[in-house]
Amino acid sequence: MWKYLTAAVLSSVLMLQGCAGGVNASATEQKNAITQMRSDVLSELYRQKASARAELQSAPGYATFSNANVNVILASFGGGYGVVRDNRSGADTYMKMGEVGLGLGAGVKDFRLVMVFHTAEAMQRFIDQGWAFGAQADAAAKAGDKGGAVGAEASVDDVTIYQFTEAGLALQATLKGTKFWVDKDLN
Repeated sequence: MWKYLTAAVLSSVLMLQGCAGGVNASATEQKNAITQMRSDVLSELYRQKASARAELQSAPGYATFSNANVNVILASFGGGYGVVRDNRSGADTYMKMGEVGLGLGAGVKDFRLVMVFHTAEAMQRFIDQGWAFGAQADAAAKAGDKGGAVGAEASVDDVTIYQFTEAGLALQATLKGTKFWVDKDLN
């Protein structure tokens, strides 16, 4: 039974996550889709927290990610994509992300992350190593502009992390590991 449940959850994550720009998109189309996602995410962040604009502009760099997450009873799975922007050089590093967790909950959630790197070392460590572990508890019921979601803001290891829900229905408390890695096809 767990084998079938896991397969169903993974299939759901893949359908939710898709690929930036579509399944058959070229590298240029994927980069353009990620750049548009970054612009949309930053606009939403600045709308919700105006002081974040100055924080991002003065930081050595920042990252934006789009993620889809599925939580079924005791397991949580997710995946997404994003980009790290080096404010000093203007260089972009395209990345992917995946997460797996254990905990109670149920639901599907589409959310966005913004990470502000307060040191160049923290940004480079994130690009090179990419691991992040943590606990998550949230409630979301949102579709478009309807509904509400509890967002999060945290500071860890010279990085401030903002998270907000784009769409979904979820009630979960999980302990999870998230892996971020460089997308070799886009860099």
